[in-house]
Amino acid sequence: MSQARHYVLAAGGTGGHMVPAAALAAELVRRGHRVALVSDDRGVRFPGLFDGIQTHVLPAGRLAGGPIGWLKAGRQMLAGRAMARELYRNFRPAAVIGFGGYPAFPALLAAFAEKIPTIVHEQNAVLGRVNRLVSGRVAGIATSYDDVARLKPGPKVHLVGNPVRDAILDIRERPYPVLEEDGIFRVLVTGGSQGATILSQVVPDGLALLPVHFRSRLQVTHQARIEDIDAVRAKYAEHGIPAETATYLPDLPEHLAWTHLVIARAGASTIAELTAAGRPAILVPLPSATDDHQTANAREITRAGGARTVAQSAFTAAELAKQMQKLGLDTIALQNAAARAKNCGRPHAARDLADLVESIDAPTAKLPVGVPQRKEAFA
Repeated sequence: MSQARHYVLAAGGTGGHMVPAAALAAELVRRGHRVALVSDDRGVRFPGLFDGIQTHVLPAGRLAGGPIGWLKAGRQMLAGRAMARELYRNFRPAAVIGFGGYPAFPALLAAFAEKIPTIVHEQNAVLGRVNRLVSGRVAGIATSYDDVARLKPGPKVHLVGNPVRDAILDIRERPYPVLEEDGIFRVLVTGGSQGATILSQVVPDGLALLPVHFRSRLQVTHQARIEDIDAVRAKYAEHGIPAETATYLPDLPEHLAWTHLVIARAGASTIAELTAAGRPAILVPLPSATDDHQTANAREITRAGGARTVAQSAFTAAELAKQMQKLGLDTIALQNAAARAKNCGRPHAARDLADLVESIDAPTAKLPVGVPQRKEAFA
């Protein structure tokens, strides 16, 4: 075991940032290190992700709302930077690791001011705004995809993958659920930590269009936004489709383990979990995502044959029913799609990211095994 050190993880409050941060935190703690989390009000309240981890809320404004909004955001960022500097003087981190999102920005600015080594991790296939702003000053950039838009390769760019929870990695060791021609067909519908209204509007009606012999086999688990949940329940009841509905699924890994097909957004953590577990999917990227990064996220698994991607503008009940029949009526093809999704997974992402973190504050250390370099320059 390496010498025990202190590390600060800084992440915005959405699941896409918090889940990989939590996976890295767990790995670093396993190695005997002490970890602190810096986030916003949402991030520090994520259920079950950071139990036992020291947490801090920093003010972090969003650059929106015109000149007045920018001024307010600037003041909040400066306040967050000052608070982070105070934290670092007491906690004395060996490195600060940013996972994107606005709360990571003041934390990284404070690290630059205190001359603390920094790394950022990019979950998406497009370099995010905060990571773009700091890319020239950090010691390392860890990526989830081999090809990341807005990022040119360089010696400090390392492909590690997107860390997922241990409970998801456990699914990888289990076989794809047995799918008999007349057996139960389990479908998991999830819009990620924020939910997705379009899935709630389309999926129940799309499943209702399936042939009777297929529809009668369905068992659905549907995670929906709180404002959509009653309408979703009513639609499934109207169509006579057995469905468990919830606004949050604390036992999502267990649902994923038994699922034959996932219908979801294409957020970074969703893709990482699908590929780690090996589950085929129908993906509907969020069209308003910054730089259309969800469409970029879905390309690798879609090209490999592990998923089908449908633009939200084309995602209708009829289109979903068509895609479901193409995937679901051929049990061998569905199993093959599951295997192709699994082949896209990077199950050692947390380990490789932790290796990189441990090496970054030791300039003479060799790069950890399994963390490849790429050639220089940033967009």
